[in-house]
Amino acid sequence: MYTRILVPVAYEPGYDISRELQIARALSARDAVVLLVHVMEKVPFYAIDYMPEGWRDELREAIREDLARQAAGLDQAHVAVIEGEPGGALLDFAQAEGVDCIVLASHRSDRTLVGATATRVARHATCAVHLLR
Repeated sequence: MYTRILVPVAYEPGYDISRELQIARALSARDAVVLLVHVMEKVPFYAIDYMPEGWRDELREAIREDLARQAAGLDQAHVAVIEGEPGGALLDFAQAEGVDCIVLASHRSDRTLVGATATRVARHATCAVHLLR
């Protein structure tokens, strides 16, 4: 059983995190902490001038609120919104937070077995990775 489980949350059309949360609950030890994290990719410099002032902070807060809503059924959950390239940011976050398990969906519906982020996390994580297809 794991004591610190990271569940990355991607906001894509039709995305449902219930499977990941179900697996995280099944793998968690008593008093385990589940960390729900979303990675916001950096906006290209050429697009920044076209965005309304404060939009990034508003988006970050809306995501944080949604993560908290999804975490409401968990005994001990923390939410975070981080920035960067998803694979690298998740690996850095997991290392910094002492995560011992990552529960990650591949999010690919085509013939590719696993997406780029899931592949990178699975190959380079220093903890257990439970990959959902």
